[in-house]
Amino acid sequence: MEQTPALIQTFRAAAEKVSAIVSEVETMAQVISYTVDLCERKEACRLLVSGCEAQLSDPAGALCNHKQQKVIAAPELSEERTRLAADLCKERGIGFVRDGLRDHLAGIDIGLTMVDFGIAETGTLIIDSSSEEIRLATMISEVHVAVLPVDRIRPAAFDLEEELNGMFGRVPNYCAFVTGASRTADIERVLALGVHGPLELHILLLSE
Repeated sequence: MEQTPALIQTFRAAAEKVSAIVSEVETMAQVISYTVDLCERKEACRLLVSGCEAQLSDPAGALCNHKQQKVIAAPELSEERTRLAADLCKERGIGFVRDGLRDHLAGIDIGLTMVDFGIAETGTLIIDSSSEEIRLATMISEVHVAVLPVDRIRPAAFDLEEELNGMFGRVPNYCAFVTGASRTADIERVLALGVHGPLELHILLLSE
């Protein structure tokens, strides 16, 4: 479904209002390059080790300051794109995983996922997260890079009634609606980002 520039701009404006970082790309190769460059610029996730406030031996103290290798998780890439991403990550000294995300619960730097649909009215992403690997990639990463094909953008949720009914009708089912980065104000009514999920949401509008 070809989308008008006005609809794409409506989605972009709504997503940016809720702190999403939106960029336009033409190919999946550009998606992979963007993601690896972004990971290279950020600090690595820090391993959280209890007891660091106590007097420790030198090896234990070093562990408290340890930073794990940066990791990109991309559970949905095709074999060809996985090879491209893995090779580029290897060149930059970045770890790359496609599955087995339970082994990386200490933290993933970037989770790269595809998006099923976008809602322009609210800047919302709809992701079929029935796969545990996809759920983990979007929840335990510090940064979520979400790839939304522009032909999957619809004006409002009502325009996705048929598609959503089909998604909800599958068993088992886990469908995520993502609007902006993770945020909460439950603690003393102070807005905090990244408590229940990623600190940043990057949306790549794919025209390929």
